Amino acid sequence: MDKELTRKYEELVNSISRLGSAIVAFSGGVDSALVLKAAHDALGDKAVAVTADSPSLPRRELEETKNTARQIGARHLIIKTKETKNEDYLKNPGNRCYYCKSELYTKLKLVSEQLGVKNILNGTNFDDLGDYRPGLKAADESNVISPLKDAKITKNEVRQLAKYLGLEIWDKPSSPCLSSRVPYGSEITMEKLAMIEKAENFLKDFGIKELRVRHFGSLARIEVNEADKSAINSNLQLIEKKFNEIGFNEIEISDFKSGNLNLVLNVRAEN
Repeated sequence: MDKELTRKYEELVNSISRLGSAIVAFSGGVDSALVLKAAHDALGDKAVAVTADSPSLPRRELEETKNTARQIGARHLIIKTKETKNEDYLKNPGNRCYYCKSELYTKLKLVSEQLGVKNILNGTNFDDLGDYRPGLKAADESNVISPLKDAKITKNEVRQLAKYLGLEIWDKPSSPCLSSRVPYGSEITMEKLAMIEKAENFLKDFGIKELRVRHFGSLARIEVNEADKSAINSNLQLIEKKFNEIGFNEIEISDFKSGNLNLVLNVRAEN
C-alpha cells in the first residue's frame, strides 16, 4: 500500500482514537466496515457497531453485517428502526432517505445514552459529497461524525484500504435498501419490499452479485451488468416463472447503473 494511503489510515485511526468511545452506524457495506475496523483498531471494546434492522433491509444483508463484525472482532448490536411506519417515508418522496436516516440517528442517540458513548460515526466517504444524498442532512442535524469524509478518503481508497486490511467484503458492491428499488412518488409497501427481496434473492442464487430489481407495479425491471446478462438469458424461463409466482406479470432486462432512480430526479430538477 502506498505511503499516502497508509498516512490516511493512520490519520483515520488517530482521529477516532481521540474520541475515546464511539458507536458506528454499521450497514454492512464496505464504507461502514472500514470505519468499524478503524474504530476497533483505535478504541477496542469502546467501539460498538450498531445495525438498524427493518423491512427495508434484506435478510442476506443482515447476516453479512454479523459476519463482518465477527471478522473484525467488534461488539455488534442490532436494533429495530421504524422508518416504514412513517407516512412521510412511505410516500416515497425524493428525500425519502432523510426520513430513514433521521429515524436511524434518533435510535442511535438512545443507544449512545444507554451505553454512555457520546460519539456516533457513519460511513460517508469523500465521494459521497458529490452525489444526491438527503441522508447527509439528517447526519448533520444529529451531529454525526463522518471520519472517512474528514480524512478525504474516496470510495476507491476505501476499497484499497479494506483489501489491504483483509476485510472479506472489500469488493462488495454497494447495496442500498430495498426501498431504493421503488420509483420516487410510488408508495412503499411491505408487499413491494418483500417482492423485491424474493426476486433479488432468486437472481443472486445464479451467482449474480451486482443487480437491482426495480418495482414498476406488475413490471419488474432487472438491472444487471453486461457480463451477467448471459446468466439471465440462459435462465429466462425459470426467472419468468419465479417472478410470476412472486407477483410480477412482466419483466424487462436493462443495464445496471447504481442510482438509476436518482438520475430521474436530477432530470426533473433540471427541467
